Amino acid sequence: MLKVSDLTVSIGAEAAPVDIVAGVSFEIGKGEILGLVGESGCGKSMTSLAVMGLLPQPGPRIRGGRIELAGADVTQLQPWQRVEAGHGRIAMIFQEPMTSLNPVRRIGDQIAEAVRVHDGISGAAAQARARELLDLVRIPDAALQLSAYPHQLSGGQRQRIMIAIALACRPQVLIADEPTTALDVTIQVQILGLLRELCGRLDMAILFITHDMGVIAQLADRVAVMYGGRIVETADVGPLFGAPRHHYTRGLMDCMPACNLGVRRLPTIPGQAPRPGAIRTGCVFAPRCRAVQDQCLAAPPPRLALGEGHEALCAFPLPAGGAS
Repeated sequence: MLKVSDLTVSIGAEAAPVDIVAGVSFEIGKGEILGLVGESGCGKSMTSLAVMGLLPQPGPRIRGGRIELAGADVTQLQPWQRVEAGHGRIAMIFQEPMTSLNPVRRIGDQIAEAVRVHDGISGAAAQARARELLDLVRIPDAALQLSAYPHQLSGGQRQRIMIAIALACRPQVLIADEPTTALDVTIQVQILGLLRELCGRLDMAILFITHDMGVIAQLADRVAVMYGGRIVETADVGPLFGAPRHHYTRGLMDCMPACNLGVRRLPTIPGQAPRPGAIRTGCVFAPRCRAVQDQCLAAPPPRLALGEGHEALCAFPLPAGGAS
């Protein structure tokens, strides 16, 4: 349903562009969830905005690559042009529902607005469709909540409202940009379960963006690990967590707390993610990698096929056992 090929997003002058997303490629099929994971500043959200056609203007621009929705390249189309061409069945759930919802409009009106735009219906029919969407995302007392304002709802309910608005256009592809970050753990589990259920029930493709490897392990079918604007490792969830091959992926997993290891100091990845324009000729992760070699600093790493659907952007990947 979604295929991104060699996507490059740049800022700065045309004569001297600075790439903030560089050569990103991935694809997602019907009923599949792809987890896009990495530190803040690695390019996850910028990739999602490029796919949605929502890059801020003036500013970042798509400098190369293709974005195919249901087989049609929409790279040069504006969001309204995608809708007119029939390629508008893509939606996005943003990170903070309180700032995404209009605080002075009732919930029912905000959902009905999305219904009117995409289905061309209004009035009582739009409100009826809004109630159906609230039932779909399991909001209790849906008829009553239609007249509520965002501040009258809990964080978990507001996030369900955002999911309902996203589903108003019956999307083929749903992008969720860290939708559980501001929620407590109990509500987070509920939202993740809801997304998994909706993915199978509606046969959607979901791109789930997060920095939390634990969330990825619970939800995703496949994982794309992003660093410095590049996809550095891609694999199914099982092989990735069983035997990560890129040193950055291994570092992310080592930073996860585990309840069976007692009290211990969590290891960290030294340094910080590179700023746009600060990436040198060699491997983007080389300045922070514990296994760096001279070749890593001198030339870009190859993209190695390490198994069925498992790739790593590394000249010296970890062995299959995952030990460094």
